[in-house]
Amino acid sequence: MDYKHIENLVLLCKEDNEEAKETLVSEFNPFIINLCKKSFVSGYEFDDIRNECYKTLFNCIKLYEPEKHRFVAYATNAMKNSVNCLIRKSVRRQLTDGSKVVMLDTNLENIDCCDMNYVEDIICQNQVKSQISSIINTLNEKEKELVLYIFFKGYSMKKYSDFKMIPYYKVVDMKTSILSKLKLAFKVDKYCNFTN
Repeated sequence: MDYKHIENLVLLCKEDNEEAKETLVSEFNPFIINLCKKSFVSGYEFDDIRNECYKTLFNCIKLYEPEKHRFVAYATNAMKNSVNCLIRKSVRRQLTDGSKVVMLDTNLENIDCCDMNYVEDIICQNQVKSQISSIINTLNEKEKELVLYIFFKGYSMKKYSDFKMIPYYKVVDMKTSILSKLKLAFKVDKYCNFTN
């Protein structure tokens, strides 16, 4: 990158020159693509991460003080920090919404309401188990197979990926999609039961 050329482009961008903005984006494109290829953020696709980098780049243009003459370092660090922030948010979100929040096993025993076995609790547990079973039955065959392989048999997603000869990231996407479907279906089913 020609740093003086970049500095001139930034000055033009601050004056709302659209052509300069396009040129600046094309100058940073190789860096952005490389950063996006190296980054995995749960729930984000490549294009989402790239758009986050573009948003950060344009924010840097607004906030940049031209007298410092260090835009390239400023923008690249800001984009790296922005992607790292997405990763941290994703990890925190997995602690509350991720697959480890609700653990499924063959008896669905981990969805206990409390330790005491009152008759009402047993009836409630049986109803929850039957609701989950019926919700799982709404999944297609590939999704059921993934649920069975990972949650019931206890294999890792990597083993499933190797077993089915599909890329690991697709297995992660499938699992995320399935958990979202189950969560939504459980909420809808729960809502319907309360209103009836």
